[in-house]
Amino acid sequence: MISVLFVCLGNICRSPMAEAVLRHKIAQRGLSGNIRVDSAGTGDWHIGKVPHEGTRKILDSWHISYEGVAARQVQSRDFSDFDVVVAMDDSNVENLRKLSGGEDADIIKFMDLLPNEKQRQVPDPYFTGNFDEVYRLIDAGCDVLLDRIAKEKL
Repeated sequence: MISVLFVCLGNICRSPMAEAVLRHKIAQRGLSGNIRVDSAGTGDWHIGKVPHEGTRKILDSWHISYEGVAARQVQSRDFSDFDVVVAMDDSNVENLRKLSGGEDADIIKFMDLLPNEKQRQVPDPYFTGNFDEVYRLIDAGCDVLLDRIAKEKL
């Protein structure tokens, strides 16, 4: 089984949206038993909370379930428990490298999945309020990620 961890700052906007979107796409492709998905934040402000209202609204509008998704903080064991750790921006990548403590984690930046996009960070809608743009990027990037996983690891 392949495992993917999405990471953002607080784990209530971007990474839980990516977790829900990728789970949805995995189910649509009939790959539910092959790929495990989770999300976490580098900060601890929202531990135990459901996704942000804006994330819930956009996921509801696309009929994507976020059932069971709750904020948690990245833990050291995540770097050995997950095959791929996907960070939403440069700051998350930097924090993850520090937190990994030398673990051999495959950390990638989400926007590297979308090289044709001008934007090089997934903007944080907690601050921008632009959940539609974040969803557009996450939807496209999750397709690319799932294609890569299916091609290389399944």
